[in-house]
Amino acid sequence: MAIKIDKKITGYNVVKPEDKVAATPVTAAAPKEPRQAEVIQMHESVERPETLVGSTFKVKSPLFEHALYVTINDIVLNQGTPHELRRPFEIFINSKNMDHFQWIVALTRILSAVFRKGGDVTFIVEELKAVFDPRGGYFKSGGIYMPSIVAEIGAVIEQHMKNIGLIHDPEMDAATRQLIADKRAAYEQAGAKKNTDVAAAAGAKSESNDSGFPPGATLCVKCNTQALVLMDGCQTCLNCGYSKCG
Repeated sequence: MAIKIDKKITGYNVVKPEDKVAATPVTAAAPKEPRQAEVIQMHESVERPETLVGSTFKVKSPLFEHALYVTINDIVLNQGTPHELRRPFEIFINSKNMDHFQWIVALTRILSAVFRKGGDVTFIVEELKAVFDPRGGYFKSGGIYMPSIVAEIGAVIEQHMKNIGLIHDPEMDAATRQLIADKRAAYEQAGAKKNTDVAAAAGAKSESNDSGFPPGATLCVKCNTQALVLMDGCQTCLNCGYSKCG
């Protein structure tokens, strides 16, 4: 059958019989792909909901007359889906002490802005924990050294991020835990006889430091806990297992 061409030919291609079969439209409706849930990530445009979930931590420092109360509120993203997660949204710090009111308000506003920016906000923890007070730090309950009140606020944020799953602690294996327990038992047993003689002469009983570790333990450079003791000529931490001898 002849076909008349009325327009100028600008291009051509060869159509084979098998191509015509492949190009034949299929009358049966193709199955639709299941609709994927839209995953919402944290960003500046996420609006604050009416209700937020959060936690409040009490910070008692010898540098402050009154305690600080740190409240961190979280937004729940993708609620009710397999992608549900909590992200810090805002932070407030309250105290009866008004001496540091200005810098506390400034710190909370900046931290809240960083939280709402989205992305990886865990870097805040290390930045705050690296702040040192020129007057010197202090030991908190458990024998953990805090170089400043700002560093302890950073430790509170770190604990909150661990609670909601943003930061994960490396698991200490059973062998390391057993090694630490054995070293602590050996250290306490070695000093028991010596301490007994001294305590009997003084009419008193030897006690451990506030951290629960043996008396005379010094600060560990790795975990900042007063748990470093001298064993077999080597400084060993009874809290995290750190050893200067490797």
